[in-house]
Amino acid sequence: MNDNDGKKPLGLRGGPRTGQVKQSFSHGRTKNVVVETKRKRVVVPKPGAAAAGAASASSGGGAAPAKPSPQAKRPAGISDAELERRMKALAAAKANEAEEKRRREEEERRREEERERRRREAEEKEREERERTEAARLKAEEDERRKREAEAAKNAPPKAAAPAAPAPVDTRAKPSGPRKADREREAAEARSRGRGGRDGAGRRSGKLTLNQALSGGEGGRQRSVAAMRRKQERMRQKAMGGGGSHEKVIRDVQVPETIVVQELANRMAERVADVVKALMKMGMMVTQNQSIDADTAELIVEEFGHRIQRVSDADVEDVLKTEEDRPEDLVPRPPVITVMGHVDHGKTSLLDAIRHSKVTASEAGGITQHIGAYQVTTDSGQVLTFLDTPGHAAFTSMRARGAQVTDIVVLVVAADDSVMPQTVEAINHAKAAGVPMIVAINKCDKPDANPDKVRTELLQHEVVVESLSGDVQDVEVSAITGKGLDDLLEAIALQAELLELKANPNRKAQGAVIEAKLDVGRGPVATVLVQNGTLHKGDVFVVGEQWGKVRAMENDRGERVSEAGPSVPVEVLGLHGTPEAGDVLNVVETEAQAREIAEYRHQREKDRRAAAGSGTSLEQLLAQAKANENVKELPILVKADVQGSAEAIVQAMEKIGNDEVRVRVLHAGVGAITETDVGLAEASGAPIIGFNVRANAPARASANQKGVEIRYYSVIYDLVDDVKKAASGLLSAEVREKFIGYAEIREVFKVSGVGKVAGCLVTEGVARRSAGVRLLRDNVVIHEGTLKTLKRFKDEVKEVQSGQECGMAFENYDDIRVGDIIEIFEREEVERTLD
Repeated sequence: MNDNDGKKPLGLRGGPRTGQVKQSFSHGRTKNVVVETKRKRVVVPKPGAAAAGAASASSGGGAAPAKPSPQAKRPAGISDAELERRMKALAAAKANEAEEKRRREEEERRREEERERRRREAEEKEREERERTEAARLKAEEDERRKREAEAAKNAPPKAAAPAAPAPVDTRAKPSGPRKADREREAAEARSRGRGGRDGAGRRSGKLTLNQALSGGEGGRQRSVAAMRRKQERMRQKAMGGGGSHEKVIRDVQVPETIVVQELANRMAERVADVVKALMKMGMMVTQNQSIDADTAELIVEEFGHRIQRVSDADVEDVLKTEEDRPEDLVPRPPVITVMGHVDHGKTSLLDAIRHSKVTASEAGGITQHIGAYQVTTDSGQVLTFLDTPGHAAFTSMRARGAQVTDIVVLVVAADDSVMPQTVEAINHAKAAGVPMIVAINKCDKPDANPDKVRTELLQHEVVVESLSGDVQDVEVSAITGKGLDDLLEAIALQAELLELKANPNRKAQGAVIEAKLDVGRGPVATVLVQNGTLHKGDVFVVGEQWGKVRAMENDRGERVSEAGPSVPVEVLGLHGTPEAGDVLNVVETEAQAREIAEYRHQREKDRRAAAGSGTSLEQLLAQAKANENVKELPILVKADVQGSAEAIVQAMEKIGNDEVRVRVLHAGVGAITETDVGLAEASGAPIIGFNVRANAPARASANQKGVEIRYYSVIYDLVDDVKKAASGLLSAEVREKFIGYAEIREVFKVSGVGKVAGCLVTEGVARRSAGVRLLRDNVVIHEGTLKTLKRFKDEVKEVQSGQECGMAFENYDDIRVGDIIEIFEREEVERTLD
């Protein structure tokens, strides 16, 4: 067991279990035994141990370290002084630790006492506040009671003066006594309850504190604030003659097409449980969170005695309806002039000459591919707003939008090119819009210019100029030399004066989106032409399916402006999305209205697309799928810089194709090419077409990894031509037959191992071994195939010329007769292209 051989240490042999051996430790080879008694802890040295061990045991394990025995073996390199120093340092560390622990405990005890003191003070203050509140309440009740008694005594009928008739007096006096006694008894009970009496009637509420329990204070606890408020409300209603029935308020309840039960109850100011109960009586098991239709809601509203007003979702746009402007509020506004014409007839160059700018130099390919809005101040001080439209055939929608928002159309026709297809289209747009037209015959400085030919060809399209006794002004101009520019501006000013253009600037702004794009640094940006009112910075507006708040505005020169009046084009920042070109901008009061209108329009458009898809029956889908089995598609993704260009490209792509192949635009949008576009292109196996935009770095890396082709274009001609070539590659080659000769069978021979061989004379053209043949009998084709052999005498030859004899054998066919005609032809494949 231990080194004492089971014997108890000296001085511990008194009784059983008076000491217990806990542990042993040694210094060197000297081993001591630690024994715990009921009173103290004793270290007993092992018999024969060193004197230092015995001294340590007799001292009861004091803090002073015992000097190690000289005979004890210590670790190498440590002297007695070093060992003693280490033991003293250890004892000092333990003493410091104990002192630190005692100090922390003392600090914690003081903090706990401080917290308890603060808590008792707070409870005492709370109790005093409750007592003051209760005293004030009782005093108010007493004053109210006395006031009511005084009013009752004042309003009571006077007592009769005749003593001979005591009966009526007694009759009137009898009720007053009990009422007064009852009131006094109720007040006494209230005071008893308010003081928290321990009569058993009071209700225990609130928190019982330690001070109250030890001090024997109020046994009953205070009533809650809610209970006191309820009692005061009952007394107020009783003083005002409460308990009587209130008159029901009849309300006008607006009910949309569908409404939630809880919302219907709120609009009627009725309890939700009553509305649900009424619906259950009608046989509808609904909850407060379920929706009901307008007819059911009308029955409920009528049952509760209210008036119903049926509204629809489209009513959210009623805020956009404005009254007609009064004549005294209208002021003159600048005219809006749209420049239209065929491509490369000098429209933008003419505007550059008027504005003294160089827009043409910055355009890709030297052609206009966007619609631009500019404001010009003439030498006479008149302000004109110009819209420059593209002339390419693909930009039909842009020209149509320009004609719709304009006051005057300037038709630019090149004197050396005369009337072209887009010139005719511009004339039709102007006529459809019902706006006056001014013909500007440009490039009159060229040697081959012929303005009279232009005037004559315009007659074919019912445009009669003033020089030919018509009502359309015509001006000969030159954008290079500046000839006729003043005359053109004068003609525009004259036409604008005849139109008497006016607008009201002191109203909410309304305008049209000329162009929209997604800028990397500025977000969605819309070019807006204000048509009426004034657009201010900070205005909340809705445009199409998007809404926003005017964060900033820039004019055509890139300058920041704070407001834009009628006929002023500006770039608007602050949109939440990119609108469609041609959408109408309306200013509204609040962001909630703008958001609600935008959400309604978005949902309406979504429902319209869903209805268009769901209206197709299964038979129609099957028939359409069967019809499209043999139609090949070229899928593409289109990303453009502005909304108008994307729209024009999509319309151009829809025109490419025929009954066998067509181009399908999977997605068209504005802004840079992103990883999402690359993922869609990969899933559908389509190339990405970027028009004046580029792919960002992650999109380029993803495209290289996934093998998606991205093509960039800056001129719409090149884009359309490349897509046409790609679509033409999907067309199957056209097989054409070319007749190369005829041969007549003169004799039929039977050859063993070969079969029947026809002895022929080539009557026309040439007979080739590799060509196809048809066997004609009485000018009727009875066989079509290939030749098995073609021999001249005994030799196998490749071809036989006209007038020579030869031997022919058909592949897998032997029914040949003398007099049959053999027609020899070749097939060739011709690649097809889209027109």
